[in-house]
Amino acid sequence: MQFLDCLGLACPQPVILCRSAVDKGVERLEVLVDNEPALENVQRFLQGRGYTVSASQEGPQQWRIGATVDAGAAANAAAGVSAAPEARDGQEQDLRTLVLITTETLGRGDETLGTKLMENFLATLPELGSRLWRLVLVNGGVKLTARPGPALDSLQKLAQQGVSVLVCGACLGHYGLLEAKAVGETSNMLDIVTSMDLADKIIRP
Repeated sequence: MQFLDCLGLACPQPVILCRSAVDKGVERLEVLVDNEPALENVQRFLQGRGYTVSASQEGPQQWRIGATVDAGAAANAAAGVSAAPEARDGQEQDLRTLVLITTETLGRGDETLGTKLMENFLATLPELGSRLWRLVLVNGGVKLTARPGPALDSLQKLAQQGVSVLVCGACLGHYGLLEAKAVGETSNMLDIVTSMDLADKIIRP
């Protein structure tokens, strides 16, 4: 078993350390974290790599994550990763378009107009069809996932239609919105950078 003391480390550092251990073939991990974004991101990463994961809170801001590899799930996860690029070759309709949203309004100038434009932008994204792969929300953009209204409604509809929605955990924490987030997966910079690298096209309104 390998123990990772990630106290004091902000995301994505705990995830990066876990990935290094997983890549080395470590079958049992115990990870100590002290912030909720790291707690959620580490668990999601390890589950995605075929580990059975449990977590217990040991203090007001401290959690211990235990993970044991599930051979069958790990094999399926590896097969899914390796098969994905091959399945997409030569299929234009399956090109991955990523939309990066960094603010809660669209454009500069009048904020009321900017809010309306962002609502219209999100409502129009389904027109991209199967090309729309993932939305990534960072900085002020994460507020859209926690504020009731047309923008949140559009994001929820996109998620229901199978579009992946990643929401920066550090940004949610900065704005005090971790509990208020109503759509998407709390994510980290490693996921975001990897997503941008995998995307065939990036749209930044």
